[in-house]
Amino acid sequence: MKGISDLLSLPDARAERMTGAADDFGHIVGSRPLGVLAAHSADAIRELVAFAGPRGLPVSARGGGHALYGQGQAHGGYVVDTGRLNEVRCEPGDRTLSAGAGATWSDVVGTALAEGLAPPVIPDHLGTSLGGVLSTGGFGATSHRHGLVADWVRELDVVTGAGELLTCSRQRHPDLFDAVLAGLGQCALIVRATLQLLPAPAHVRRFRLYHAAPESYLTDQRWLCRDGRFSHVCGQVRPSVGGTWTCMIEAVAPHTPELPVDDDLLIGNLGHDRDTVEIEDLSYEEYLHRPDRDERLLRATGEWQRPHPWLSLLLPEDAAASFVPAVLADPDQQGLRTCGVVQLRPLTGRTLRAPLLRRPPDERLCLLTLMRTAPPTDPAAVRRLVSANRTVYERARAVGGVLHPVSALPMTPSDWHGHFGPAWQDLAHAKDRHDPYRILTRGYGLWP
Repeated sequence: MKGISDLLSLPDARAERMTGAADDFGHIVGSRPLGVLAAHSADAIRELVAFAGPRGLPVSARGGGHALYGQGQAHGGYVVDTGRLNEVRCEPGDRTLSAGAGATWSDVVGTALAEGLAPPVIPDHLGTSLGGVLSTGGFGATSHRHGLVADWVRELDVVTGAGELLTCSRQRHPDLFDAVLAGLGQCALIVRATLQLLPAPAHVRRFRLYHAAPESYLTDQRWLCRDGRFSHVCGQVRPSVGGTWTCMIEAVAPHTPELPVDDDLLIGNLGHDRDTVEIEDLSYEEYLHRPDRDERLLRATGEWQRPHPWLSLLLPEDAAASFVPAVLADPDQQGLRTCGVVQLRPLTGRTLRAPLLRRPPDERLCLLTLMRTAPPTDPAAVRRLVSANRTVYERARAVGGVLHPVSALPMTPSDWHGHFGPAWQDLAHAKDRHDPYRILTRGYGLWP
């Protein structure tokens, strides 16, 4: 076996990689890893994990570095930088795509679209890595119809915490397969994934529909989910004049530019404000890249580099109409009016199939995400916002809500036990079997 120093970054790149691995997109939690492996192969990851396991040294994977609260960091251990595991290969005849864990979703989407195909569910931000999204499940604008990104995985190559390189699927090592998808990196690190694809539309018509009241907004969102003409449905709650909020549905329908579109047939019976409706025709690729302009703006203004104490919750839809306005009226959330985005999108319970993705038992659900920034020079303000996340989380639990664990929220082992509920024992058994040294992805804090 190679010496551990042979596996890690070259000296000229080591300092830069160490600095990056000690931080993440959240810019709230920092760490001091011992080293960074710029992984060129699955074997290199396996050798590192085999070295670290018996010594009790933490190991975490880092793709795009978009964790919010140190989940992908490895204080006192080793970070696996998967950026070079980025090969993407499409098999159009089989309607599948195979990609390394470090491939960005921009590369995944571009390769699939070149063959007229696309993953059924695509995350909003295409700069994230394939492995990172699969480890948390992955939501997108089609999740109301197609569930999670992880629900469309055919096969995985992984390195377990025991130092084994295994291929798993529904047929091979199914227990490990289920423990990895939306499993928060607790049992194995993803090396490569094979996704099922569907035919992609060439063009779409995007509608932005504004509502003054959350009740009509949620009613129309649910109608759009049921109607087969709309492939993508999501939305936001936006600040309005006088301290109020306006709800905006974004609904997308595939269309052929050569044929006229009857907009009244598509949205004529909805309860939106007809004077403010926005309609736009885009290629599907343009639509998928819609957040790119916002990212460039945020980078230019410095917002991208500020702390991001975000919170994501899955709520019963019946509770959302009163829960969301009450949260946004809280003084601790007033910063969302000037330095944040509130996403509120519909989900359908039966489509969310990954066993470790915890959700309310209701069929009609909403994903609420509070995306705000904090002053980089005011640690006390960051702590207050993280504390406010705990308050909102507890309020959500009281109405049947569940945490989506991509959030800036410290969680204790007891919290996690309650979060996973009946699935906790299955996860604990998988952890004992596949990560006996409990070295993988400790940043979530699942285990004492």
